[in-house]
Amino acid sequence: MAYNIVTIAGSLRKDSFSLKIANALAKLAPGSLELEVVTPAGISFFNQDLEGAPPADWLAFREKLQKSNGVLFVTPEYNRSIPGVLKNAIDVASRPYGKSSFLGKPVGIISNSPGLLGGVSAAKHLQNILPGISGPVLQQPEIYLSGVGDAFDADGNLTKDSLKTVLQQFIDAFAAHVAKHQG
Repeated sequence: MAYNIVTIAGSLRKDSFSLKIANALAKLAPGSLELEVVTPAGISFFNQDLEGAPPADWLAFREKLQKSNGVLFVTPEYNRSIPGVLKNAIDVASRPYGKSSFLGKPVGIISNSPGLLGGVSAAKHLQNILPGISGPVLQQPEIYLSGVGDAFDADGNLTKDSLKTVLQQFIDAFAAHVAKHQG
């Protein structure tokens, strides 16, 4: 049986590098993992006033996470942090208080950027946000992917061998992390 992993590509852009990386990870995943790639598209803004009767999109996203065996975040960096839409998705899924849909789920984080720093600030913000609302966060290997602008062909296929090697190492480590915490 493969573990179901919700892989959240934290950008809304149709051709986002985060989405391409998430899809590449799905192809590289070992047989023990089945990655379902999603984006924050369609998740309405969190408003605590709506918690008594949450919108259907909130309930659907929460249920998807609750049924999963783990969560992977693939995030770009916007203004030295995570995109607002990703933070909103985390806020929606982590509520109501004490009933986070991430609770107990093994988590992995990959940040990326076409620039030199690989989205390290975004990853660090996720590392600050998640421990109080999720399960164990994979600590090693840390993945801050830089120079991703030329890593994919026109069809979105991963063509950069050095990136493929790093992603393979990460997804194999994440599979072991999930097995350890689900077994």
